[in-house]
Amino acid sequence: MSTTETADARSGWAALFRDAFNQSKNAMVLLDDDRRHVEVNGAYVQLLGYRPSELIGRPVREFRADGGAVSAERWHAALRHKQFTGVIELRRADDSIISVEFAGHPEVVTGQQLVLFVALRVARPGRVLQAETPAAGPRPDLSAREIDVVKLLALGYSGPEVADELRIAHNTVRTHTRNAMTKMGARSRAQLVAMSLAEALYWPDPF
Repeated sequence: MSTTETADARSGWAALFRDAFNQSKNAMVLLDDDRRHVEVNGAYVQLLGYRPSELIGRPVREFRADGGAVSAERWHAALRHKQFTGVIELRRADDSIISVEFAGHPEVVTGQQLVLFVALRVARPGRVLQAETPAAGPRPDLSAREIDVVKLLALGYSGPEVADELRIAHNTVRTHTRNAMTKMGARSRAQLVAMSLAEALYWPDPF
């Protein structure tokens, strides 16, 4: 691949990531290596109830219900993994507390140290979530059609909308989604989207 083609591919990937991040119905946030909010999507804003301007630049610890934070050592150890999961209790703008299971995916988009977090499950006060660690393994090989389906899911399409766009049956979309989740080790569509973005499945060449 030539330098120009590589630049075009990176530009296309950045645009796809941006669209998927902004349009996703799943709460997503990009954090820097100091755990400060860099970007938040609409679903994340709705989840916490704050305006974007009240989130951007502020560290996650300021929104933790217990006021604590993971140690720097544990945080940087987590960043050495391709993905990690956990549970955090966050205080919303209305002062209610929610328990969120998240998946973290370091170094998405570029070599810049950013981490994509996606909410996998959310529980209201009184219910505590337990994180389930996903199986780790080599990067899977999704079929071309599975990638097509995941790409549209990442852009916020519903199952029936994916079926209409690709001119296939809704049950076929379900089958491709289920197969992709199995190959990726994802437990939900939200995690499938996050893992796919982090794995850069839409690059024309692996890296």
